[in-house]
Amino acid sequence: MSALGALNDTAFVLFGQKVIWSDMIGNLLGLTALALGWRRSRLTWPAQLLAGLVLVAAYHSANLSGGVGKQLLVIAVAVWGWRQWRAGAAAGEDGTIAVRFATGRERLALLAGTVAGTVAVGTLFTVFPDLSWSPWADAYIFVGTIAAMVAQARGLVEFWFAWLLVDLVGVPLAFSSGLVFSGLVYLVYLVLVLWGMRAWWLRTRRTPAPAQPAHTVEGAVV
Repeated sequence: MSALGALNDTAFVLFGQKVIWSDMIGNLLGLTALALGWRRSRLTWPAQLLAGLVLVAAYHSANLSGGVGKQLLVIAVAVWGWRQWRAGAAAGEDGTIAVRFATGRERLALLAGTVAGTVAVGTLFTVFPDLSWSPWADAYIFVGTIAAMVAQARGLVEFWFAWLLVDLVGVPLAFSSGLVFSGLVYLVYLVLVLWGMRAWWLRTRRTPAPAQPAHTVEGAVV
């Protein structure tokens, strides 16, 4: 049996629907990646890369070619994001990535890129229906995921808002696609996203402690 065939075997049955190994493992890796992102750890990127590799098999089994394409793009962005965080990790006071809110121009660019990308991908999926049975929802998740990862790579708090909007569509789409475990994991994502959003938000409000002036005592500097 091939590795791909083994990944697409049934792991267990949940609510009368089969949960395949690739769906379960890929989404658990995705949860791990999100939790590591919450902690601003660079390990979030290799975890996302592995999740993307495994989820390619899950989407392939569900005949969601658009989902396969999304995961391939996720893998590419994960490699780029990993490099971005490796270059910028020293900016954080504790060795982790420094986070901030996006500027008005950055928000506008993210929004415009997401809208334009969704229209383009949704049109492509509509013209070629074999790519996705739910073209606009799939396009929205496809582009929204990439936008979220780009914001994450830049250390922007808006990354969490983007994930929240993706989850609102991802939950019903996963259940209707027969990927039950993905749907349940998306619900857990919602909780992690809200916690992560709060953690990064509070992180932006922290300022370094002011340097204490030196005092001279009996000719010694302390």
